[in-house]
Amino acid sequence: MTEATQDGGVELRRDDEGLALVGDGMVLRADFTRLLPRLRPDRLGRELLVRAARVRGVEAPVAVDATAGLGEDSLLLAAAGFSVVMYEKDPVIAALLQDALGRATAVPELAPIVARMELVQGDSIAGLRGLAASGPAPDVVFLDPMFPERTKSAAVKKKFQLLHRLERPCDDEAELLGAALAARPRKVVIKRPPKGPLLAGARPSHQLSGKAVRYDVIVVPPRTR
Repeated sequence: MTEATQDGGVELRRDDEGLALVGDGMVLRADFTRLLPRLRPDRLGRELLVRAARVRGVEAPVAVDATAGLGEDSLLLAAAGFSVVMYEKDPVIAALLQDALGRATAVPELAPIVARMELVQGDSIAGLRGLAASGPAPDVVFLDPMFPERTKSAAVKKKFQLLHRLERPCDDEAELLGAALAARPRKVVIKRPPKGPLLAGARPSHQLSGKAVRYDVIVVPPRTR
């Protein structure tokens, strides 16, 4: 059954497997079960994102994923012990993510992980500014904003082209980064393609790089938290 139709020839449909984005003969569905191999304890600790986001001396760390998308990075953080607040501005992408969260509660290996994930459908810049004004400060703010060059990359899987019809490139990187820093986290972790530019030109404290992705880590001085 069709739930909603979007511009660009894609539509949101629900079938026996859940909610999906459909168009041009392709189907995109948020599905956390396919990440189960990466959640094994012997693999999770080697994930670059987990290494980049790790905070020491905090029993119950909190992360804000300001650009949640389909929630896969948030799932890794939650599996590593973070409570994760996810912001997704696009209502269709948020619906896909919410559906995936609901289905994951029925999977024993995923249920305790997604219980630590909260989705907010709205503007993360406003949310981060709210934290800056009234707290509490998160331990980590994670940013993975899309930028125009990425939509043309051969590395983008064909089915994710559907998602890019809804997702818009970040139109104000400085504003997003400024809001993240103003929330007073211990660190801001920024996901970039290996050779991608620095977000808003901000130099990181350090970087972790792999073949397909790079994480720029900005450690926020304690006196500004």
